[in-house]
Amino acid sequence: MLDPIAAFFQRVFAAIGRGIGLAISWLLWPFIAAANWYRQRGWLIKGPIGIVLIGLVALYGYFIWQTQVWSNFNIDYVNAYNLAARKNDAGLPVRTPAAAPSGQTTDGQAGSGQPATETTGQPASGGAAPAASGQTAANVCERSAIVDVTADLIDFNVNQNAWISSMLLYKLGLFGIDWDDTPWLDNKASFQRGINQAVRRTTVELVDSLGRVRGTSGINNDLQLARGNIQFDEETWYFSLSPFGPRTPTPSIYRAAARDLRKFNASLETCSATFDARSDNLVEFLDRIANDIGNTSAIIRERSEFHNGGWFDLRADDRFWFAFGQLYGYYGILSAAGADFDSVIAQRGLTQIWTETLRQLRSALNIQPVIISNGREDGWIMPTHLATMGFYILRVRSNLVEMRDILAR
Repeated sequence: MLDPIAAFFQRVFAAIGRGIGLAISWLLWPFIAAANWYRQRGWLIKGPIGIVLIGLVALYGYFIWQTQVWSNFNIDYVNAYNLAARKNDAGLPVRTPAAAPSGQTTDGQAGSGQPATETTGQPASGGAAPAASGQTAANVCERSAIVDVTADLIDFNVNQNAWISSMLLYKLGLFGIDWDDTPWLDNKASFQRGINQAVRRTTVELVDSLGRVRGTSGINNDLQLARGNIQFDEETWYFSLSPFGPRTPTPSIYRAAARDLRKFNASLETCSATFDARSDNLVEFLDRIANDIGNTSAIIRERSEFHNGGWFDLRADDRFWFAFGQLYGYYGILSAAGADFDSVIAQRGLTQIWTETLRQLRSALNIQPVIISNGREDGWIMPTHLATMGFYILRVRSNLVEMRDILAR
């Protein structure tokens, strides 16, 4: 009774095995033919070809290593800044000991020029503290945490890691197919581009409003250079066909942007630059970020709704890791904004919702599936990672819009 059934399944599995064998043979045939041709050639031909092949193997080995190893990736990287210890908003003078007048210490006793413990008051943003009568105030202002985090995110992308999007083998693709159209070796590139999107948005706001007095003063040259450099395209290698000739690669341009940002913060620390930590600037900053991640949410929704092929959607991983990188960047930037605008946040009663927004950003970074699945939202077999990420993005955006509305009242 069971023999015909067993024979049927044997034939089925044998047919499947032959099909798999034929597919593998078809894939390997070009390589086998090339190997046979290579063995029949003399050393004058074998030598140069062998050197080229060894170079390609080494190049691909380096490329695969760089795409798979994410150096210093840490979703809790914000903790290293110890932002809670900050006592001043960005650009405000730092309280430092001032020299006592007429050789007197602050307790009224005669001394021999010892520093006094009395400190100067805090003036408006962007200026140095006025010296009290007979005192010399230190010319030190608070650095911008936003600028520090933004520069460090660029450093993370192009110094601590290789910038994948402009690597030659990434540009060449898989036998001419764009890596973004395959399920392999493109997640890190999408993640880096997501971070870069947050950095680009932030540098624009630093130039247009945060680094100027009420938007009417001159544009800071270091911030202007940083904005221009970080807007450079993401895929330039050392040589280009259009325009034809050698080029400065993308990572070098982005490194210059990081240096420009650090130069601005060095100037701000000596009270030679301006950071305008006013509520209307924070309103505008939050509005721009909300619009930025809102656009990403729309892209995720479109992909989730019209291309939900589960594990077989080859572009789902690109969308997911771009959004993940964007939230990774904004988690640090918004945490830094909480320190730079601490007085505004406290005075307008935003502390609780600000903390909740950062908590939601951090929660979104816990979603790190090995394989991204874009399943149907009502499906029961394949997960829907894109819809989950979109949910977190909308929660964060909703809080940003609410904070913007509170500040605008």
